[in-house]
Amino acid sequence: MISKDITHRLMLYNDEANTFLYVIACLIKFCDHEKDQADQCALIVHNNGKCDIKHGNFLEMLEIQENLSNLGLKVEIEEYESNLHK
Repeated sequence: MISKDITHRLMLYNDEANTFLYVIACLIKFCDHEKDQADQCALIVHNNGKCDIKHGNFLEMLEIQENLSNLGLKVEIEEYESNLHK
């Protein structure tokens, strides 16, 4: 079950421009991912075109989105579907 404090998620999209190592470094720095988790997310983005990289409240996701966007990554904030029906 999703915590009430977790209302949004941050999606990372494949941009065909940034290297795996760059994306991994950004995920470790701004999303607090462990290296293995960042590796997996980068691979999922490469293979599927997108990956859910972080969960939290809207303001937390907005801050991370701004940081990653400023570094050239394509990220969007999405509301959890389960929260849309409340």
